[in-house]
Amino acid sequence: MLQHLHIQNYALISHLDIDFENGFSVLTGETGAGKSIILGALALVMGARADLKTITEGEERCVIEADFGEYLIRRELNRNGRSRSLVNDEVVTQVELKALANKLIDIHSQHENLLLADDTFQLSVVDAIAGNAAEQTAYAAAYTTYRDAEKALHDLKALAAKTSKDQDYIAFQFEQLDKAQLNDPNEQEALEEEEYRLSHVEQLKGSLQTALQVMDNDEGGALELIRTARTALEEIPSLSDRLQSVEIELKDIVAETHRVEENTELDPQRLQEVQERLDLFNTLLRKHNAKDLSELIALRDELGTQMNQIASFDDEIARLESELAAALDHLRRAADALTLSRSNVREQIAERLTADLSQLGIAHAKVDISITPLDDYTESGHDNVQFLFAANLNQSLRRVSEVASGGEIARFMLCVKALIASTNGLPTIIFDEIDTGVSGEVATQMAKIMRQMAVSRQIIAITHLPQIAAQANAQYKVYKADTDTRTETHIIRLKQDERAQEIASMLSGKEITTAALKTAQELLNK
Repeated sequence: MLQHLHIQNYALISHLDIDFENGFSVLTGETGAGKSIILGALALVMGARADLKTITEGEERCVIEADFGEYLIRRELNRNGRSRSLVNDEVVTQVELKALANKLIDIHSQHENLLLADDTFQLSVVDAIAGNAAEQTAYAAAYTTYRDAEKALHDLKALAAKTSKDQDYIAFQFEQLDKAQLNDPNEQEALEEEEYRLSHVEQLKGSLQTALQVMDNDEGGALELIRTARTALEEIPSLSDRLQSVEIELKDIVAETHRVEENTELDPQRLQEVQERLDLFNTLLRKHNAKDLSELIALRDELGTQMNQIASFDDEIARLESELAAALDHLRRAADALTLSRSNVREQIAERLTADLSQLGIAHAKVDISITPLDDYTESGHDNVQFLFAANLNQSLRRVSEVASGGEIARFMLCVKALIASTNGLPTIIFDEIDTGVSGEVATQMAKIMRQMAVSRQIIAITHLPQIAAQANAQYKVYKADTDTRTETHIIRLKQDERAQEIASMLSGKEITTAALKTAQELLNK
């Protein structure tokens, strides 16, 4: 529960410290006194978005701190734009703060009455009463599996359709590249060297013969000259040995040159074959915008994979269709279990709401919970949940948001909150003027419902109705006071005699009459 609230430099509040108790408490005060300011500060510690304009004019820093016993939540705003949230002095993100706050407190403002027009909210109410968390978890897992299988099948069919459309073109390209027998990425370079040699046979042969004439000529070739020099230097072994090594190497070169010269013959047929092969390479490279044979080989392999994939599409689609059918069957069973859990509490909810609304002055109230199947499965199930309502005799049941007046919606929402509170463990609920549009005995009955809710949790209501204020265990007055420099909002807890004065002013205005004071005391005595 909310035990203590500290506010510093927020809007019209320069400094505020207030303790709260368990049970049923009310905040009262004139319109504009600052009750909404206190709620705004509390919303900040629940993770609401920070607005630097709320920092008190002339101040640089705003601090709001809420003590929930086990958790001390602190929110700090700085005019320089920096903001931080802390839980038990540990910095947390806004998402983490909201997640924690939603387990500690619920602030019900007037605009939340609009939730009665929201199908998702109505569904969440039924689920809260059904206590079907296990069924929801099982359904969520089945739903995810089904949607994943559905997407996989859709994507594969789309790929199959696109690939099949291009099948002839893919087959043609693959066949052309496969026929080219591209196996060695270095083949083009080797053929270009061979093509050069074949194109320059006569020039090469002449060069080889000239080299042989120079190296191996009995009448003064290089080999004969080296032999003569080696003989002359026999008495100097170091030089003679080196010349012998040169002679051996030169003999080897001469032998290799003879071999190359003998094998260098004009071969027009081989030249034509090499040139045709190179022409094929260049054609394919240009066609496929490839820079070398390795890219053509990779493309051929990719096209081959696509060809194999096309051949296996039917089998893969059949497999995924089987998986989807199994996932749908599992989803259907999970959805049926979820629907059953909701249907089991349908009458209970309708009876409880009908009884509470009757207690709140709608004597002929009728409530029904409509659960009908949706056209498709959604993240929350296969059910369309509608709260149906009729306030008068012989009036047909219709959606609450369509037929209920403002006062009836306020009462309906209070009954819904009371119903939810009876099943969950939320420690604190704050009602912000939920009594709008009601008065008299209806207000008294609304207060009784809030008192009943407060047996197991903390209920705080902001109200302008004396009937509700008088039912509270504790009453706090919010008021404004002027200083020399500005107007400030304050809050105090009223003593019992002060409560009578405050309730009397709620009855008669600033001029408290004896009759109003007597009525206030009677309300408190009840």
